[in-house]
Amino acid sequence: MEINCQRCHQALEESATFCPSCGLPQLVYTAEAGNAPGQPERWTEAVRDASMVHWKPAMRVAVMLAVPAGLLSSSSSPVSFFGIFWMAIAASWAVTLYVRGNDGTAWITAGAGARIGLVTGLVAAWLAFAASGGALFVQRYALHNGTQVDRDWTSRVDASQQMTAQWQAGLSGTDANEAKTLRTQIEAWMKSPWGHAGIESFGFALNALMLVLFAVAGGALGARMTARMRRQQL
Repeated sequence: MEINCQRCHQALEESATFCPSCGLPQLVYTAEAGNAPGQPERWTEAVRDASMVHWKPAMRVAVMLAVPAGLLSSSSSPVSFFGIFWMAIAASWAVTLYVRGNDGTAWITAGAGARIGLVTGLVAAWLAFAASGGALFVQRYALHNGTQVDRDWTSRVDASQQMTAQWQAGLSGTDANEAKTLRTQIEAWMKSPWGHAGIESFGFALNALMLVLFAVAGGALGARMTARMRRQQL
């Protein structure tokens, strides 16, 4: 006979004591001697709603792991290229530590794990954005390396414009002239202080958004992994 969860109606195995989707405890019936037929066993573990998050311990582990993940993901870090992976690992780890350290929580749902991952990602993304912008500020004003910073940026703009010029070489005469005029205007804006600041800020913001998205995914994955390990133990 098919058994369904009373809350979410997800199909369950006969031996399941928790719903793998919403975490609702299930009554287990036994025919052992001493129990009346159809009488449910008494559940002795402390039970909490697996879809709820206790934010005080969750914030503690989220911030603890978001700080190193955010610093590693900033543009000043030599391993910033792997920032999205650091973020997913940090969020998944935060969920695992939260479940292990929270008495009465056998596991949490993917939605609850995603919310913990979101908080972890927001803290890390803010820190990565601040560290990236702070590094540029220190280089330009504290270390007085503004000339070198501008020279490096100009080289990057020139390289991108050379690639664009190669693409424009295949256009017809009128289209090529219009494209060249537009490219000249864009190049002048990119090399201006406003263009430099705008593009750098956009890059930092895009990196922060990616960190948050991967943190949410990592938190949901961490919740699924803890639920699977718990079911194996049962």
